[in-house]
Formats: sequence, C-alpha cells, structure tokens
Amino acid sequence: MVRSLPLFLLLLLLLSGAGIGGGVRLGNGGYEDWRLGTATYVKEFQSHPLNDGGGACGYGDLDIFRYGRYTAGLSAALFGRGGACGGCYELRCVNDIRGCLRASPTVVVTATDFCPANMGLADEAGGWCNFPREHLELSEAAFLRVAKAKASIVPVQFRRVSCDRAGGMRFTITGSAHFLQVLITNVAADGEVAAVKVKGSRTGWIPMGRNWGQNWQCDADLRGQPLSFEVTGGRGRTVTAYSVAPADWMFAQTFEGKQFVE
Repeated sequence: MVRSLPLFLLLLLLLSGAGIGGGVRLGNGGYEDWRLGTATYVKEFQSHPLNDGGGACGYGDLDIFRYGRYTAGLSAALFGRGGACGGCYELRCVNDIRGCLRASPTVVVTATDFCPANMGLADEAGGWCNFPREHLELSEAAFLRVAKAKASIVPVQFRRVSCDRAGGMRFTITGSAHFLQVLITNVAADGEVAAVKVKGSRTGWIPMGRNWGQNWQCDADLRGQPLSFEVTGGRGRTVTAYSVAPADWMFAQTFEGKQFVE
C-alpha cells in the first residue's frame, strides 16, 4: 500500500522545487542548488564583529551601510579570503525537530564577516568553522527566523541568491597622499566584488588590489580629481560608474554610483 505524504511535507517539497520561500533569482536567471551545512549564532548583547560594526569585510556600522540585522560570518571554505563579502545566502534549518522551526522557513543573510577556525576543538563542539566545513555564523536575529534560541548548532540547507539592494553602489574613500583606498558597499546582483579600477580626470584606468574584505587600494595620489570606478562582480559582470566623486572630494566621504541591474 502506498502511503500519502503529510500535507505540510508535500507543500514544502512543492515550494522548494519552485524556488519559493525567500529565494531570489541569480544573475544567470536561475537558482543555485541547495547545499548542506551548519549554522550557529552570536547573541546580540555579546561584543562581536557581527554586532559592533567591525568584521573581516570592513563594512563598519552594518546599519549605516544598509546591511541591517540579517548577516553572517562565513567559514574559510565559503569566505574565499574576502571574495564572498557582500554575497547573499538563503538558508533554512532542516533535519532537527528539536532545533528547527516548523515548516522550515527561510531567511536571506548578507556575508559581512569571517568565522575563524578553532582547530583545538572538535567540529561539533566549538570547531564549527574548521576547514573544510561549510558553516554560517548568523546574527541572532537571522538565526531566530529559522531555528529556536535554545539550539546551539543546527543543520541547514543554504544557497547563493541575488542581493536586493536599494539605491546605487556606495564608495567610501580613505587613504592619504600616497595611496587611495575605497570601501565598496550596497552591491546588488551577486553582491560580491571581484575586481576594481579607478580613474581620475588626469589618469587612465588604474587597477586596484583587495586590501582586505571589500577595501580596495592603489598607490596613487588622486586628490583634486573627479573619480570614476569600474567594478566587476563575482560572476564577471562589470559596471562603470563615471564621476562618482567630484574633484573636491575628501577622505572619509561616501558617494553613490551606478548599480548592477538584473
């Protein structure tokens, strides 16, 4: 005799197959496949880069830079030495009746930090971010969208999705007379930045190198010149934002430029 599936399980399978439940289309018009990983969270009252505005991506205050409360630190297997910064992940808690919320709701988070390995501890007892584990250390707000607060570590399914950002890319300029550094935030589409070039009114296009996270740097004095930027995303698409900063720009100022469009 063939038994029928419970109604809630049938609905969950149908929604998963249709890509519904918080999923956002990738730039290639499809959806990335679900992968298995694990997730933990950091309590909001603890001093931690996810909450105090720091983090390995260099974003500073996450609210100012529009990343809000739904953020995550990634293990080394996912972080890619900063290449994953700004990327968006949809995830849901699975296969843990005691820890997961009913019906496996999803949440979309932005990668804003690195979760370092702790090789002195076993994988399931504090070494959650040990290589080659694919682990997401969520903000408390994000974790509570998919799992119960009493759970310490839960199995999850996750996938890369496109980032939905309001407004243009943001360029925060720092440096000195000897070098220029720019922090790039609020990136739509795949959310990542793979390469950057800068151009002054008296220069050609100058390649910038990743200093750390999403801080990009070149050894040039471009003071007194309007600045344009060429930004290449993680999936190879390039956007050129002309005259982002006027000639009288100053260090520590933030300017808004052209955005990736799906």
